[in-house]
Amino acid sequence: MIDSRTNPEIRRELRALHERSTVFWEAFSTADFLAPIGEAWSPADNVRHLIKSIRPLARGLRMPRLLILLRFGPALRGSRGYAEIREVYQGALARGVDAGRFAPSPEGPPADPEAWRGELMGRWREIANSLDGAIASWSEGALDRCRMPHPLLGKLTVREMLLFTLYHNLHHVQNVARRKGITFAESLTAEAAL
Repeated sequence: MIDSRTNPEIRRELRALHERSTVFWEAFSTADFLAPIGEAWSPADNVRHLIKSIRPLARGLRMPRLLILLRFGPALRGSRGYAEIREVYQGALARGVDAGRFAPSPEGPPADPEAWRGELMGRWREIANSLDGAIASWSEGALDRCRMPHPLLGKLTVREMLLFTLYHNLHHVQNVARRKGITFAESLTAEAAL
């Protein structure tokens, strides 16, 4: 099993998952995309949550490295791999944590559902491109030297934060697929590659 740990590998996996999940999100009719799945978020709400959770990371990755080190301190240990980060996050979910301030804010039905969906998916593409561009400037050493705060998992190295983001995006696509009773087969490929 390959653990996608290098900057280029993480970027490649994030881009590939973004492309596959975009196809997944766009396969829903607009009515299904906007409708909650029982008591769970709608597919649109999942996309809104992912945008809301990725935006501060993309912004933070553009901060000067020295400022990040001064603000959050240097890493005190090596970066954990994808499987460890996934397990830590799953443990937090099992303890009942929720999305908190990263939950999608309640909204009424949009006046023009198709236009609203188009704008949302545009923001989805924009945030993925922003994150990819922000990651590009990070050296391998800096990914392990700098830490950033995660609201549930505490301070993570930047590499761990990126691996979390990869799993978190996949987790939400898989949850929607499971709740809808459909298969997101590509997710198995993404998991196997990690």
